[in-house]
Parts: sequence; structure tokens; C-alpha cells
Amino acid sequence: MLESLAQLESEGLASLVAAKDAAGLEAWRLSYLGPSGKLKAAMGDFAKLPKEQKAAGGARMNAVRAALEAAFAERKGALGANDPSPETVDLTEPGFVTSTGLGRRHIITRVREELCEVFARMGFEVADGPELEDDEHNFARLNIPAEHPARDPIDNFYVDDPRKVSTPRMLRSQTSTVQIRVMEAAVKAGGGQLRAPIKIVAPGRVYRPDTVDATHSFMFHQIEGLYIDRAVTMADLKTTLVQFAQAYFGEDSEIRLRPSFFPFTEPSAELDMKIRFRADQPAKWVELGGCGMVHPNVLQGCGINPEEWQGFAFGFGIERIAMKRYEIPDIRMLFENDIRFLSQL
Repeated sequence: MLESLAQLESEGLASLVAAKDAAGLEAWRLSYLGPSGKLKAAMGDFAKLPKEQKAAGGARMNAVRAALEAAFAERKGALGANDPSPETVDLTEPGFVTSTGLGRRHIITRVREELCEVFARMGFEVADGPELEDDEHNFARLNIPAEHPARDPIDNFYVDDPRKVSTPRMLRSQTSTVQIRVMEAAVKAGGGQLRAPIKIVAPGRVYRPDTVDATHSFMFHQIEGLYIDRAVTMADLKTTLVQFAQAYFGEDSEIRLRPSFFPFTEPSAELDMKIRFRADQPAKWVELGGCGMVHPNVLQGCGINPEEWQGFAFGFGIERIAMKRYEIPDIRMLFENDIRFLSQL
């Protein structure tokens, strides 16, 4: 064993001289000093030594290891292989900030929060409701009759078969369901009498089996508004929408209401806003959604006396606002998670 250790030391020192760079040094280290190297293998013969020779064998092995490690360190220094890595931070340099590429909230989330913040300044609270709804809240309580084409199974995501279940469950097709639940809860909290006023906005996802194209998706976002109190009129509705338009889109924004029809409001109107999206372009009319006075049948269905209480409601698509404000040409870009697109917003 002592002879083999001497030979190992001689070969190791000779081959170390042949290492000309850092890669060669690392290969030599693994070959001789590594966990599977030649010195480790030589230790297997140590157990075979007679008891009286173990002390001398151990001392010789330690001496060989020390000689090889010292020669390796000397050779490494001579080749400059221990120079600092380019990644090493020089602590004497002035402080600096390295970009970490932090993410940001999705454009839909940002627009939704901005809209809620604008209405919060007008006294509206944010309300929420289930996305898995029932036919009663999605249609019946909103004064939409059973024969109305909006209830056709081909135009909705039903969970239960509406031909077999009296009150089938479905993915809600509009956030107006939240208005119904809020009014029901207000009447229940008042022990059968309306606890008013009610002033809420309800943002959230809705689902309709539309064909996906540049302006349509089977899942999108809406924000609904509801105000119930005594002596509420269309003038209050228009004032609220004017204040919203000017707060969110700028002081020169205008609105107009075009007569329309919705089963849950009477009178009803389509809401258009005249918006300037860029300073170098003229303002133009953009359709955002619908609005109107809450239909008496809707109030009665929630246990509210329409002779005593009145209210208005409005609703528009969040994607439509985001696309117009940020000049996004295709709704699909909002959901493709392309980092190149998202990083621009």
C-alpha cells in the first residue's frame, strides 16, 4: 500500500503540470481528490493492512492528500483560475438598482378596480354574488318571462336541464343577479321592510355561449349599478352617468341616452359616451351598455313597494371599456397571456 501511495503521489503531481486551464484543473481534482477519485479508491486498501501497519499507512495517506491538495492550490493560483466570477458584486461600487422584471395586475383587474373606485367616490358600495346562479334570479326575478328568447338553452350555460328541472342552475349570464340578491337581503334585514337606501355596483364575470371573435367571448366581465331610494328619477341616473364619464374619461366626456327596451327597467335606454381616447383625435360616441329605472315588477318580486321606493340601474362591459380606453383591437388579446402584449399596458 505504501508503494502504491508513493506511485499515486508521483503520477498525480506529474499530471497536474499538464493542466493548462480551469477546466483541466477541475478534471484533475475530480480524478485524484474527488469523492470517486484515485485517493478515495486507495483508502479501500487501508482496511487490508495488518494492525501494526495501520498507523504508518494512515500517516502516509494523509501526507499524500496534503501534498496533492497543496500542489493543486499552487497550480490554481499560477493559472489564475481563482479569479472572481464576473457575477461577483463589487461592494465598493456605488449603489444601483437592478430591474427584477416585476409583474403587474392584469388590465381587466386594473380597469375593474378603477371603475369601482370612481363609483365609490359617489357613494356606491361594491357587492358580489355567485357565478353559479339559478334560473329564478337570472331571469324570473328580472321580469324576463318564460317564453323570452334570452332564456333559450342554446344561449345560456345551463348546469341542469331546464326541461326537467323547475329552477335549473346555470352560469349567470349577467351581473344583474347581484342586484336581486342585494334587494332581497335588504328586505330580509329590515324584517320584511326595505332597509334603504341601496347604492351598489356589482362587477364580475358572466358567461354566454357566444362565438369567439374580435369583440365576443364566452366569458367576459360586466359592472352593474343599482340605486334604490325615495323619489329617484331618470335625472339622478343621467347625473350619475355624467359624473362617471367625466371622472373616468375626462372633463370633456359626454353621455347620451337612446330609448330602448329591457324587461327589468322601464323606461330603458342605451348608454353612449362621447370619449376622447387620444389627445390628437376627436372625441367619438361609443356604446357602453344599458340603463333605466328599475321596473316595478322587479321591485315587487323582491318585496319592495314600488309606490314608496324607486330606483335606477345601469350596466356595461368592462372589456369594452378597457379596449376603447387602451385601443385594444381584439378581445382575445386580453386572455392569451402573451407577455409581450401584457407588458405594454
